[in-house]
Amino acid sequence: MKTLIRAVRPWGQALSDVTITVGEGIGGQITGVEPHDPARAVPGDVTVVEGRNRLLVPSFSDVHVHLDSTRIGLPFREHTGGPGVWAMMMNDRKNWRHAEVPLQERVNETLGRMIARGTTRVRSYAQVDVDCRLERFEAVAAAKEQFKDQADVEIIAFPQAGLLLEEGTVPLMEEALKAGANVMGGIDPCSLDRDPAKHLDIVFGLAEKYQVPIDIHLHEPGELGVFSTDLVLERTRALGMQGKVTMSHAYQLGSVNEATTRRLIDAFAELDVSLASVAPAASGQLPIPLLAEAGVRLGLGEDGQRDYWSPYGNADMLDRTWQLAFTHGFRRDELIEHALAIATVGGASVLDPSATRLKGTAHRPGLEAGDPAELLLLDGETVASAVMDRGTDRTVLHRGKVVADQLELV
Repeated sequence: MKTLIRAVRPWGQALSDVTITVGEGIGGQITGVEPHDPARAVPGDVTVVEGRNRLLVPSFSDVHVHLDSTRIGLPFREHTGGPGVWAMMMNDRKNWRHAEVPLQERVNETLGRMIARGTTRVRSYAQVDVDCRLERFEAVAAAKEQFKDQADVEIIAFPQAGLLLEEGTVPLMEEALKAGANVMGGIDPCSLDRDPAKHLDIVFGLAEKYQVPIDIHLHEPGELGVFSTDLVLERTRALGMQGKVTMSHAYQLGSVNEATTRRLIDAFAELDVSLASVAPAASGQLPIPLLAEAGVRLGLGEDGQRDYWSPYGNADMLDRTWQLAFTHGFRRDELIEHALAIATVGGASVLDPSATRLKGTAHRPGLEAGDPAELLLLDGETVASAVMDRGTDRTVLHRGKVVADQLELV
């Protein structure tokens, strides 16, 4: 089956016609990009998607979202969380069961909105602890199944309350992995569990046992964050887990000194450790241009979505792309466009280390023959202006098929 996207501008370049092929063994692939020809004859068996001179970019990859805590679509509520991870977690634990609609409905609503706005690749956390047990994991797994033809979803078994503070957490994490969790999670090995060696032994041990990658939530500041990161790097090297570890948040790893920043970036590149950012308004972040220069895989995510942790979030990765550019002080078009490349192709490479990787801040891959047909059409004069204006005229393709098409977002 073939689809022709007519009159689009790949990465804002010349007006083009893009051919997509979907067939046995081909889950939707770009098979041709040619200059736009308004007189081009289209066979009757070819589906036509009208580009209307819009931009064509790869679809978004959200590599850090908490679908299991969302309140998207529900009435706005006062923020009641306290300072610190444990206080915020306990506030969530107190409230998450008592929302206006059931958890499954909330998860489905948020994932559906993400897809409509252009996200077709997702890595979501699913909290596992002695309070919720596997209930939140099962809600995310059910949404993954319901939307399987519209987006690819990975699930992180996530010990939000730590692994060591409440007896019974580790067996529950193993249950989640047995039930199909795709990624083993960890969190703040020093400041939360206060036993980094034991925490990371469990994380890496279960990941090795079930042959899954690792995602470490790291909120720890400065030197403490660097210490925990060095322990992660040490285990990555010793266990041969290059390409299988992601550091999420990690927003103060660039705050110690220039030598430490360079050392960490070089180690991430050497061991192929990827990073996932949620574009925080925080000082001391690792410089994005240096990460790009070193070839470190970097993706973007929306984090919690207007939940019990934060009133922010709207299920729109284009908004989060703007936030990434804004919080890093990007003004030049090349860097603003690079923010969009991080949110799309960059995230895809975090999910799949074999996928195309960004090579510097000027690299714009993902729209050539042979690339997967994970695509987004959106309005904008240029790519940079599209990030600034964040228009709502979007058409979304997953595996070569249109899964969302709308002029106005709800």
